[in-house]
Amino acid sequence: MASFATFSVGFFARPLGGLVFGHFGDRLGRKSALVITLLMMGVATFCVGLLPTYEQIGFVAPLLLVLLRFIQGIAVGGEWGGAVLMAVEHAPEDRKTFYGSFAQLGNPAGALLATGSFGLIAAWDTDLLYSWGWRLPFLASILLVLVGLLIRLKVEESPVFSAMQEKQDLPEELPLREAVRGSWRSLLLGIGILPVAVGGYYIVTTFLQGYAVTDVGISEQVILNALSMAAFVELVATPLVAWLADRVGTVRVVVAGLVGVIVLALPQFLLLDNGSTALIFLMLGLMRLVMAAVYGPIARVLAQMYPPRTRYTSISIAYQVAGAIFGGLSPIVCTALLAATGSILPVAGLLMLMALVSIACLVKAPWYRDADLATAS
Repeated sequence: MASFATFSVGFFARPLGGLVFGHFGDRLGRKSALVITLLMMGVATFCVGLLPTYEQIGFVAPLLLVLLRFIQGIAVGGEWGGAVLMAVEHAPEDRKTFYGSFAQLGNPAGALLATGSFGLIAAWDTDLLYSWGWRLPFLASILLVLVGLLIRLKVEESPVFSAMQEKQDLPEELPLREAVRGSWRSLLLGIGILPVAVGGYYIVTTFLQGYAVTDVGISEQVILNALSMAAFVELVATPLVAWLADRVGTVRVVVAGLVGVIVLALPQFLLLDNGSTALIFLMLGLMRLVMAAVYGPIARVLAQMYPPRTRYTSISIAYQVAGAIFGGLSPIVCTALLAATGSILPVAGLLMLMALVSIACLVKAPWYRDADLATAS
């Protein structure tokens, strides 16, 4: 639980990042906010790999780690909304879900790189992993930052923001105040749509990994390999289900994914106790497939729930508040439920309940077409 609490710090910083960079994104443009957040995230992640140990500087070491997690959280809080809007607002109407899904690929791609790199180091030398090998992926992340910075400096500003800029239709007051006053119901619905997309993911990855290794006794190498395979499944499936959503309906695909989460929630954990390695791989892959149907199209769902004048602020606040509540607390709550009951059943029940809340809010959500955005504010 102490480890998960450190993990949660970044999530609790995300709403602050959403406020700060949502303000700049709605007033000054999506592109500038994305460049700043990338640099913040890149520097903080690289510095994690340089941290001195507890043996070297005592309690200052974990404090520095928490500080860097906080900076990462602020960066992500402003990053996600801008990335989604740049993708969706640049896309033609009949391919917005597909374009928006590419902003979601960072999650499975990052998970694949993380579990894959740590899995390789652990397979090479477990002692090396725990001594200094864990630093290598953090230090290597600077290469991704340089590539991302080059891309973001060259990309054009969002056409929706550019049109508002030409019409001088930007927020005259704080975007947050305007968003809360004009779209508070949509903000609450946006938060309610996201329990599985942002919280369920960490139940089936972060918590599941700790539970499988510590409580069930499965080899850490087996779980890392299974999660790497599952991340690859999600990486491939995300644009495919988004492409399908543009043709059969975005909301329909997300609801189908949520139903899949409900069906697989309990079998996924039971197989950890009783299943073979092949069945564990299969079940984790299936879960990430249905999670892709939830997470991939959700970018477009949120982007089209809010009018353009405060879209960056609105989408960031909804996503990051949900991230703080469901993403930050889910591993801790699941660990507490497991400790209190000695059973995995309440954890599976919590995941099912989160999916039901998501479905209920999704069917009530408003929907704006980009063609109507000029008059939707």
